[in-house]
Amino acid sequence: MSFAFVFPGQGSQSVGMLDALARRYPIVEATYAEASGVLDYDLWRVVRDGPEEKLNGTVITQPAMLAAGVAIWRLWLERGGGAPGIMAGHSLGEYTALVCAGALDFGAAVALVAERGRCMQDAVPEGGGAMAAILGLEPEPLRQICDRAAQGQVVACANLNAPGQIVIAGHRAAVERAMKAAAEAGAKRAVLLPVSVPSHCELMRSAAERFSTALNRLNMRPPRIGILHNSDVESHDSPADIMEVLRRQLYSPVRWVETTQKIAAGGIRILIEAGPGRVLSGLGRRIDRTLQCLPVFDPETLESALAATAGGR
Repeated sequence: MSFAFVFPGQGSQSVGMLDALARRYPIVEATYAEASGVLDYDLWRVVRDGPEEKLNGTVITQPAMLAAGVAIWRLWLERGGGAPGIMAGHSLGEYTALVCAGALDFGAAVALVAERGRCMQDAVPEGGGAMAAILGLEPEPLRQICDRAAQGQVVACANLNAPGQIVIAGHRAAVERAMKAAAEAGAKRAVLLPVSVPSHCELMRSAAERFSTALNRLNMRPPRIGILHNSDVESHDSPADIMEVLRRQLYSPVRWVETTQKIAAGGIRILIEAGPGRVLSGLGRRIDRTLQCLPVFDPETLESALAATAGGR
């Protein structure tokens, strides 16, 4: 049966993630050791022991999540898992997909996402930006609410995650105005997210320009497995095109609903979420009830996914 691999981004991390897999399979800790050699600090120790505030800092979260997805992919292949028909990643997860599809060396990607985190962190003064989850409104009414709430500042739909589940981002005051207006318009919930960086909105354009320097130094190759990208929901073979969609991704919305729909429209019936937690599995079920969504983050979920995809592509 045809299946896809998807990789989560920031927000799925937790202290102790992948610990059960690491105790059984040495390749997990070995992958983190490889990342630590690039970063010059012990990334696995932060993941294993915390503190949570340190792991949640975007400069550390990004390589930690990248290493988690790559470790699971390597373990998948080690256990004889087949190749998926297509891949995708949510925001940061797009970089994990590129490594796993052979377009980018792991060490280069670790350095790249650490730099991405620094560019994002430096783009907006601390406390100046915010992100909020809005539940129960559709994209167009919420876009109109954001337009009215902006009042000369930035607030926009940043993550189109599932029907009725959208994240907005921008200046903190504008986000708070949009939250109030969304609640008044019938949103079921409007909740500030515990993040320091307002990703995927115009406030990240300066970060994208700075990040372009790091992207231009990459040795990017055409991926061996197709990847649907966040900003245009297309698959690209040209390294130059891939680097451009990665640059745009920083200030463009994550179009996850369309991404999942396109995966399903291509005949995929199983979605494997390679990374800690079940965020993308939950979104996948909300987007398309016909998809079988299988997270992989411990020995039991790994065995279930291997069994479900035996002989599949």
